[in-house]
Formats: sequence, C-alpha cells, structure tokens
Amino acid sequence: MTGFRPEPVPGQAPPPDSVHPRDSSAQAPTSVSRLNDTIRGFVSNWGSVWVEGEITLWNRRGGNVFGRLKDLATDSMISFRIWSSTLQRLPDDLALGDHVIASVKADYFVKTGDFGFGVAMMKHVGLGDQLEKLERLRARLRAEGLFDATRKKPLPFLPHVIGLITGENSDAEKDVHRNAELRWPQVVFRTRHAAVQGDRCVPETIAALKALDADPEVDVIVIARGGGDPQHLLGFSDERLLRAVAAASTPVVSAIGHENDRPLLDDVADLRASTPTDAAKKVVPDVAEQRALVAHYRSRLTSRLTQRVTHDIAQLEQLRSRPVLRAPHTMLQGRSHELHLLATRGRDTIDRRLDAQARRAAELRATLRALSPAATLARGYAIAHLQDGVIVRDAAQAPAGAGVVVTVGRGSFAARSEGEVAEGADSSTA
Repeated sequence: MTGFRPEPVPGQAPPPDSVHPRDSSAQAPTSVSRLNDTIRGFVSNWGSVWVEGEITLWNRRGGNVFGRLKDLATDSMISFRIWSSTLQRLPDDLALGDHVIASVKADYFVKTGDFGFGVAMMKHVGLGDQLEKLERLRARLRAEGLFDATRKKPLPFLPHVIGLITGENSDAEKDVHRNAELRWPQVVFRTRHAAVQGDRCVPETIAALKALDADPEVDVIVIARGGGDPQHLLGFSDERLLRAVAAASTPVVSAIGHENDRPLLDDVADLRASTPTDAAKKVVPDVAEQRALVAHYRSRLTSRLTQRVTHDIAQLEQLRSRPVLRAPHTMLQGRSHELHLLATRGRDTIDRRLDAQARRAAELRATLRALSPAATLARGYAIAHLQDGVIVRDAAQAPAGAGVVVTVGRGSFAARSEGEVAEGADSSTA
C-alpha cells in the first residue's frame, strides 16, 4: 500500500522514511525523500517577494523560460522559471540584459533537489527610477571632473591603427569598417569583441579596453553599439566602465547609440559620436576631401607664386628701363668729367696756396734776416764778450789786460783789453 510504513522492531533501527530530519542520527538516518519533503514543506511556507535585478540568462524550452537574475551591485544570482501560462501575461520585450523587478516564490524540486524561484510577475524597472540613479551618478562624476573638457584628449588627424570594441558580427562593426574604409582605404583596425548588453557587457568591455590601451600601435579606441532599448544600454553607464575609460591613456570615442541615446559613456569619452557611422567619419579623414583640399591649396599657392613672380618681373623691367640702367656708361662718363673738373680745381687751389705760402715764407725770411744780429755784424759791427760769455756792454767791464772774444760778421777772434780809451779816440785801437 502507498504510504505504508512498517512498525519499528524493538532493538532495530527504524526505517529511514519514518525518521524526521530533526531526529536523524548516524544510527537512525533519514531518507533523501523525507529530507526533500521536509525542505519543500519549509520552503512552501515562504510567501512571494518582489526582487530587483538584471536578467543574465533567458532560455526558452518548450514554451517555458529558465533564467537567472543578477544583483545590480554584487555578483549574487538566483535561478528562476516562468511557465508558459505566466509568460503570456508578461511584456513581450523582456530579454537578456534587461533591468527588471519580479514577483517570485521559492520552490524546491524534490526529485532533483534543485532550489529555484517561480515567477508570477515580471516587468521592466520604471525608466524614472533608472534615470534618477543615472542622474545621481552623473552629478557625482561631474563633481569629480570626469566630464571636464580640459581632460579630454585630442584625436590624431590620421590614426595608424584604430582599436574597435563592439559585438561580434554586429551591424555596428560593419558600419564602422565600411564607412572608415570608404573615407580612407588604407585604414587598419584592431578589433576586440565584447558583449554589448547583459552581465558580460561591462567586464568584457573593460578587458578589451585595457588590452587595446596597452597596445602601443593603437592611436584611438572606438566603443560602438548600434543603439537599442535604454535598458540594454545600461552597461555603458556603469561606473566601473566609466572610470576605466577616464583612466585610459589612448583617446576613446563613444559610439553607443543613436542620436537620442545618451549613456554616461558619451560624457566621459574624449569624443562622442552619435552613431557608429558618425564615429567612422570623425576618426578618419575623407581621402577625397583631403585631396580636394590639397588641390585647392596647391592652386592658391600656384596663383600666389605666379602673381609674385609676375610682379617682380614687372618691377625688374621698370628698373631696367631707367636711363641709368639702360646705358650705365653715360653715368660714368658724366661722373668722370665732374671728377676731372674737381681734380683740376683742387690742383689749382693747392698751387695758389703753395705760391702764397712761399711768398709769405720769403717775406718772413727777409724780415728775420733784417732783424738778425748776423746782418748787423755783416755791416761791420762786432760783439765783444768776456771769457765767461758775458757780452761787454760797458767799457768798464773789460779793464786793461782783460781777455775778450770779439765776434765779427765772419768768425771770432781773441783780444786783450788795454783799458778804457778817452772820448774821441779811435776805437780801432781798442
């Protein structure tokens, strides 16, 4: 009979099914079924609870959904199941990576010993709640200076290698490659694939960012995703990713959504692109535009050089047309005649001055001769001076017997004084 339990025999251990888990021991163990029934009975007493988290697993099997819900702040998870009858009442757009709240009730499966939660209701977290949290984070990061334009790194004019972080085989990857290669065919990409939503989005994107940032050949990094529901873009507003982007030494371009999608990554990145296509246009220059620009500047340079050369030729011709340059020997001839006249005039002036000075010298010489004692001596006069050179001006200076020297017009001779002579006596006898 079903449910029959044999009566315990004195001196023997009771059957396991009859032992309650609280009363079990090594001598009287309980059975697995009894343990599972006890656990299920305990769990069934729990009521329903509302829980908030992120869907990290969403598998459909036979019309039912089996998944996992992850805590937004930690790595804690729970497993859940949604029966097909319940699934019909839930929103159709629930998907992996969604931020949801769910009404769940604990359940324990006695056959397998698995613990899980059955979902009675599940819906997206109100956008207002999410926006409020993002705005608080935005205000905090802005206060720290992560949005300041002064810390934004400029993009290189023509990057040699572009690092690309995007989903594998995604439209965003194709758009970036196609538009960049159309603008600059020689562009080189170094692509790292990462999940663009769900629980793997943030860690995989951070890992790809660090790998590309450490690559010395990568000049700029583009993080691209082709837009989507705001719920799916929450990973690109995660604080961990934002701080990793702010700490990167390589310029980072955010190309996450469409024009109206503004995750916080757009504010922290060095440049925001509205779409992956826009990112390609901002990262690499258009070769056609650059060629046209080079042609334009080349034309302007040729025009300016032509104008300058033409102007200089005209100036040169004007200078060459002047008489002095057309026949330079005429200027030399005129200057030569002028120089000859000046030289002749100079010689005449010098000759006149020399003649005048010669006459003046002759006059002075004649005057000097007239005043010279030699001229007086030449007329017969003589000068007598004593042996010590004193000129005799008074006869008393030369008493009788005194030796004197007499200087005449031609030479001198010695004489001896005979003393003072009387008045009227012949002076030649002295």
